[in-house]
Amino acid sequence: MIFNSLLYIVWDPSIVAFKLGPLSVRWYALCWMAGLIAAYFIVKRLYKQQRIKDELFDPLFIYCFVGILAGARLGHCLFYDPQYFLSSWQHVAEIILPVRFLPEGGWRFIGYEGFASHGGTLGLMLALYLYVKKTRLNLWTVLDDIAIATPIAACFIRLGNLMNSEIIGKVTNVPWAFIFERVDHVPRHPGQLYEALAYALFFIVGLIIYRRQPQKVGTGFFFGLCLTLIFTFRFFIEYTKDIQVAFESGMPINMGQILSIPFIILGLYCMRGRKKAETHGH
Repeated sequence: MIFNSLLYIVWDPSIVAFKLGPLSVRWYALCWMAGLIAAYFIVKRLYKQQRIKDELFDPLFIYCFVGILAGARLGHCLFYDPQYFLSSWQHVAEIILPVRFLPEGGWRFIGYEGFASHGGTLGLMLALYLYVKKTRLNLWTVLDDIAIATPIAACFIRLGNLMNSEIIGKVTNVPWAFIFERVDHVPRHPGQLYEALAYALFFIVGLIIYRRQPQKVGTGFFFGLCLTLIFTFRFFIEYTKDIQVAFESGMPINMGQILSIPFIILGLYCMRGRKKAETHGH
């Protein structure tokens, strides 16, 4: 197949946004922080509208930050590359430490490379459970509030993946294809951009529903809506993505799709099942 590079978007940005002395700050890290900060202020506003005390909101950011990062890191290592990370104690240590142990001895600082959104979602859910136990807030209220803000955080994270030229799409000849020069020189689907735009749209949809029906907060509806929209889209957008790990090449559906199915089922249950259960309970 012959491609004309003039027809496509050549993508080769620096992964470093700026430097502070010897420290390099990457676009990926900035996008992560922008997403978490945006979610922070959105949920803070929701708490204020719902008259939840400020002191109950204060620890929420720490719980979410630790839960998402720990879950996303563990998810990548255990779901996508267990044969490496579970092959030795040094590799197990690399799950936690931002280093790579060298075969000839010693180590090299590489930062944390590899995060999985499914693991991040599980980590966030566990963190919110612990947060609710501490604050004694209603679990479904907290889940719904977080779910309203989650898509905008996911949007920024996928933009970070785009800046890293990672999670690339399959080869294509669509006119909006990207040539990721750090990967190869063929046009590919910009899967990261597809997801970022979709998550931004899901955020707007959730916000519109909330403004029209704020009484749905606490029913699990927004939590279910968030899971259903994000992971249903994630399931189908995987068909445009290249495989991330070699073992996926012989699978009818990839690991991202397999991991999305339970979240879709849970989301549908929270949107419909809990509503019916509460109706019958009253």
